Amino acid sequence: MLSPTKEKKTSIARLSGPCMRSMLLVVLSVSLSSLFRCAAAPLLATDARLAIAGDSITEQKLYSKFMETYLLACAGRRDLHVFQYGWGGETAGGFAGRLENDLADFKPTVVTLCYGMNDGGYRPFDDNVGAGYSGNMRAILGKVTAMGITSVVVGSPGAVDTKFFANRPSFGNASAAAGYNDSLRHLRDLDEKLATEFKQAFADVHSPLVEAMAKAKAALGEEYDVCGRDGVHPGPNGQLVMAYAFLKALGCDGNIGEITVDMKGGATATEGHKVLSASLGKVELESTRYPFCFDPDPKASGSTRSILPFLPFNQDLNRLVLKVKNLEAPKAKVTWGDESKEFARDQLEAGINLASEFTKTPFDSQFKKVLQVVGAKQAFETGMIKSMVTHFRWLNQEFTNDPDMLESVRSVRQKLTSRHDKWNEDVHAAVVPVKHTVTIVAEP
Repeated sequence: MLSPTKEKKTSIARLSGPCMRSMLLVVLSVSLSSLFRCAAAPLLATDARLAIAGDSITEQKLYSKFMETYLLACAGRRDLHVFQYGWGGETAGGFAGRLENDLADFKPTVVTLCYGMNDGGYRPFDDNVGAGYSGNMRAILGKVTAMGITSVVVGSPGAVDTKFFANRPSFGNASAAAGYNDSLRHLRDLDEKLATEFKQAFADVHSPLVEAMAKAKAALGEEYDVCGRDGVHPGPNGQLVMAYAFLKALGCDGNIGEITVDMKGGATATEGHKVLSASLGKVELESTRYPFCFDPDPKASGSTRSILPFLPFNQDLNRLVLKVKNLEAPKAKVTWGDESKEFARDQLEAGINLASEFTKTPFDSQFKKVLQVVGAKQAFETGMIKSMVTHFRWLNQEFTNDPDMLESVRSVRQKLTSRHDKWNEDVHAAVVPVKHTVTIVAEP
């Protein structure tokens, strides 16, 4: 009698010809698909459900919108669902009190946390502040674990603007901005320790904001706000830094795609990009994975593009690479969409990042549409949670012995979830294939 292992091997050995080849192709296809998803974001398994929690900076629905759009359109994660749980003025303790009720219907598999701005009390750091914050963050981690959520990104608080965060009595005659950023740094360190203790991922939101802010103000002037004109709430530029920190912590590898053009004819492209035609330096493509696209203004704080010189977003997260083979001339003009640029032969052989080299892309219009739909969905989520779902805690307690009321609550929750499912369908439907052309013309 064969052992189970030997019996399994014998069964496989009996397969041959087309049957064996078909089976191997299926196995290989599944394996490659799994590898691709892991490379795009290792913490986000197939059919992951991501909850993005935080205070009013999260409720601005900017970094959360950038994250969701990136994961769907750039990383190509059409299996993913995202829910934004930002709540203005909230502390870690506030989320600890509502998370079991508010997360229940969405059933997330991954949660990102961004607290600390309010927890620091807008005063110098001391042991009481640290103990209170650590205790509340520890409560969150314990409760989400009890709910069966095994993956958490413990995000640090951000930063305050070194120009626009107003002086406060709690800091005396010293700079309130410098003082509170020091407090937030202490909270950042506590978050890192908690992430290590609970064996969870850590997102350092504070350090990239401080570093990018210093570089940006040195180049563009002190009036260039990175953490908002109120000193606390970043605009699109600072929120892109926050999205960068969380996407890196989720494990996104930044590989949007690679296009290889042979000047003697032919072209190839990686997953998410299909070659429609190719001939002598011209390739027509259809792409289901987009590069992340930016606002056009290179200097305004309200523009995502303005922070790029001070943040390695394109290098780390946004690589759509063009490689050119068999170019005999010393340089060539590359045209992508409506924009053209010259590159040396060795640059093209090594590969250029279209997403960073070109300020206008063929994806700009559709990317903006996806952002708009994601923003509308997340606005619905804010209303759904703050206006309705969080209050069901009281109703369930007050009407414990009233089955009709409890059934009404259950029905409303179900209808809200169904409406949210429709929003998810709309978001996914907005990520449509984009056709574009790359032309390489040799120049002397």
